[in-house]
Amino acid sequence: MALTACSGNDRDYESPDVYSPYVTKVLDFCPAPGQFTNSIPVWKEGDTQEAMNQKALHAIGNNKKGMVSLGSFGGYIVVGFDHTIENVSGQRDFRVLGNAFYANDNPNPNPPGKGGSAEPGIVMVAYDENKNGKPDDDEWYELAGSEYYKPTTKKKYEITYYKPDENTPDKEYIRWTDNYTGSGYIERISYHADALYYPQWTESETLTFKGTLLPDNGVNEGEKYSEGNPYWVLYAYEWGYADNVLNTEEGSTFDIDWAVDSDGNKVDLPGVDFVKIYTGVRQTCGWFGDTSTEVCGVEDLHLLNK
Repeated sequence: MALTACSGNDRDYESPDVYSPYVTKVLDFCPAPGQFTNSIPVWKEGDTQEAMNQKALHAIGNNKKGMVSLGSFGGYIVVGFDHTIENVSGQRDFRVLGNAFYANDNPNPNPPGKGGSAEPGIVMVAYDENKNGKPDDDEWYELAGSEYYKPTTKKKYEITYYKPDENTPDKEYIRWTDNYTGSGYIERISYHADALYYPQWTESETLTFKGTLLPDNGVNEGEKYSEGNPYWVLYAYEWGYADNVLNTEEGSTFDIDWAVDSDGNKVDLPGVDFVKIYTGVRQTCGWFGDTSTEVCGVEDLHLLNK
C-alpha cells in the first residue's frame, strides 16, 4: 500500500531512494531528572527548548549515532522522518538504537535472563492522519511489549518531580510523588556529585510525566564489583522495548502491528510518521544511580532493506 509522506513533503512514497531511513527531525526533547540530564546532550546557559531539540537532532539524526539520555521515568524524545514508515504485515518496521550491553562478570551462576545495562524505554507511534505535520494527542499509540499485559505493570501511571534546591542533601535531592500514593527521591550519586539532574532549560518548578510503568529490572547480585560497590545487573525484558538489548539483535526492532490504544485494544495503522520513546522504569540501583533510557537513533527497516 502506497502512503503519502508527512505534511509538507509531496514526494511519492513509492520512490524510496529519495528518502532518508533515519531521523530527520526532533519535535520535542524533554528528559526527566537524572544523572545524565543536561550532559547528554550538553546544556549551556541560555539554551532554549528549541536549542535542546536541535542538539538532540544533531546527536541522533541523519545516522549520526550519537546519544541522548532521557532521564528517569517518563523522560522522552519525539522524532520524525521525511516520509511515513510503512506498516508491512508480518515484518518488523523500524529499529530503535540504544546503548544496552550485557554483563561479563555476573556473579549469579543462574541468571534469570540476559542482563547487564538494559534500561528499557517504552515506544509510542503516531500516524499523521490529518496531515498537519505534527503528532496530535489523539494520534499516539503505545507499542505493547512483553510486559504490557502483566499485573506487575502499572497503566496510566503519573509522576511529578520537584525542582531541587542545590543545597539539598544528596539522598533527598529530587523529590517525586505519583498517583499510586508513592513518593521518594532521586539520589545524587558520588560519581555525578556535581551534575545538575533537573533539566535546566525549563523554568517550571515541577515536571509531570504520564505513561506505563514497568516493574524494576535491576537486581543487586550481591558480590562486590569493586570496593563498596555491589554488582548490579539490569535484566532485559523479553521484547518490545528500546535500549533493552543489543542493537544487532531482533529485540531492538519494532512492529507497528503491536500498537494499542489507551485501553489496550489493538489498532490498525497504515504506517507511522512520528516515534516517541520514554524511560519506562523508575528505579535507582545503588552506586549505579537512576535508570535512564538512552536513544542513539531510529531506522526505517524497509528503506534499509533489513
